[in-house]
Amino acid sequence: MAARIDLTLDCADATLLAEFWKTALGYVDEPPPAPFKTREEWLAQFDLPEDDSGDDAAWLCDPEGRGPRLSILTVPEPKTAKNRLHIDIRVPGEGTPDERWARIRTESERLVRAGGTIQEEFVGHHIVMADPEGNEFCVAAGSP
Repeated sequence: MAARIDLTLDCADATLLAEFWKTALGYVDEPPPAPFKTREEWLAQFDLPEDDSGDDAAWLCDPEGRGPRLSILTVPEPKTAKNRLHIDIRVPGEGTPDERWARIRTESERLVRAGGTIQEEFVGHHIVMADPEGNEFCVAAGSP
């Protein structure tokens, strides 16, 4: 059996990034693991330091269960360099190269309205973007 992966983003503002990535990926807040009824109840079992709370993190999941889970954790240190691993958002649909590029442009414009920024365009292929805290990702064509 193949291993599954989760992705974790360190950040300064988990709430801000969670809202951006829910918009970008169509993800939802992940419910706490069974048998816990709330995230706070789940976190209480770990005996975390007093200054560490569930407000400092967000857990997101693909509502269809296909994509990896995304944990967004507040950390004290700022981002200092380019990501060594980044997310590619694949825009579905078939068509001509111009039609695929138009969908990529439309998606990148939607993500700019959600708080992202365009870093660089590779016309006809993909757009490099950054989320509200500067984490790089790409928007590219995907399979339908």
